[in-house]
Amino acid sequence: MILDIPVKVGNQVIMSNNFNEGTTIAAVADMNDMIFRGNVDETEIGNIKENMPVKLVVGAISNRTFDARLEYVSPKGVETNGVIQFEVKAAIKLTGDDFIRAGYSANAEFVLDKKENVLTLPEGSVEFKGDSSFVQLLKTEMPEQIFKRKSIDIGLSDGVNVEIVKGLTAKDKVRGALINEEN
Repeated sequence: MILDIPVKVGNQVIMSNNFNEGTTIAAVADMNDMIFRGNVDETEIGNIKENMPVKLVVGAISNRTFDARLEYVSPKGVETNGVIQFEVKAAIKLTGDDFIRAGYSANAEFVLDKKENVLTLPEGSVEFKGDSSFVQLLKTEMPEQIFKRKSIDIGLSDGVNVEIVKGLTAKDKVRGALINEEN
């Protein structure tokens, strides 16, 4: 597909040679072979490896995600606004009906670890002290609510919900949240 024709009829064009890169007469692209280019902060780059699966959310097509595979992680970071960022590139897997325009903005989600059918709790309901985690477990509801601090073991977190590995069941009630059984 032709993306751009930067010259107009009558403009002079120069052929590429050793002293001149020449005049670009057209920018073309294979729209079935799309690449996502983005930057990852230095605090997260250690978790990211080539060939990882990536989920892309394109700004103009926010109602769906696109699968991609990470192809490149820059070995050198670049400072941008006081933060070191590393360039990454991912190949997007498009189906026959998909069409993404060149130059769209997109956000990438890297799946670092995944668990299914686990007990979760909003992370804001968990108290942390040192290496230990606690919740306020409801002991009695009537005539007034009485809570008791209970130690729990936690697993994966997505920054919103945290996996409960040990210490609670789906029937337990805790202060500040409902326990979820996520699929």
